[in-house]
Amino acid sequence: MDNWNPNKYLQFKNERTQPAIDLVEKIDINEPTNIIDIGCGPGNSTQILINKWPNSMVIGLDSSINMIEKARKDYPYQMWIHDNAENIHDDKKYSIVFSNASLQWMEDHKVLIPKLWKIVSDNGVFAAQIPKFETMPINSAIQNVLRKELWEKSIKNNFWANKTLRNLDYYYEIFSTFTEEIIVWETHYFHILPSMQGIIDFIHSTALKPYLEELKTDKEKQKFENDILKECRKYYKEQSDGKVLFPFKRMFMIAYKN
Repeated sequence: MDNWNPNKYLQFKNERTQPAIDLVEKIDINEPTNIIDIGCGPGNSTQILINKWPNSMVIGLDSSINMIEKARKDYPYQMWIHDNAENIHDDKKYSIVFSNASLQWMEDHKVLIPKLWKIVSDNGVFAAQIPKFETMPINSAIQNVLRKELWEKSIKNNFWANKTLRNLDYYYEIFSTFTEEIIVWETHYFHILPSMQGIIDFIHSTALKPYLEELKTDKEKQKFENDILKECRKYYKEQSDGKVLFPFKRMFMIAYKN
């Protein structure tokens, strides 16, 4: 799934960046030496880190070359690395290991998180935000559509149905084996979208991506999106001004290495 579209992703830049702002504001650390942003995307979350700690060396890492190229174009004087988080070696340590809405795309968190913890320096911090997409009505809408005969034949990889749902207690158990200083919380962001179509636009470059990649023609993709849009009307409603409230669940975790 390397073919990410940074421009579509940034269509909702403010909505996608706000959780990063909220996470950064909760991190209690003075003058971090260096920071790595895991799954930095086009660099929007990385800028929050740079603005908060301008004297730190901040590195953005992402597995998508499209995202990294966009980050390099928009922020040419910053350091960007094209690689998978799973390939990180623990020979280099970071004051802050940060991840905003990227870990959900990576497998086996019971292995991945301890690996990322190893690159946190002494007195450093690990901080992450993970969407709880599997629990949201939009995922139910997608699953309903995928059960239709047409899409069962065309789409073999039911990405979100095959994801193992993890709650904060799962992550707490992992971090509690490393440290006693842990902060966890959840937030529902109510995004105000211009229309019901706005839901499709919001998830087009993210949650819909695994399914759209399996469809061969633009006509099929449009048909699939239209079916989901129709299903969305069972779960969401238009306000009197035509706008739609789109609640988005996200969970946050911060762990300090002392």
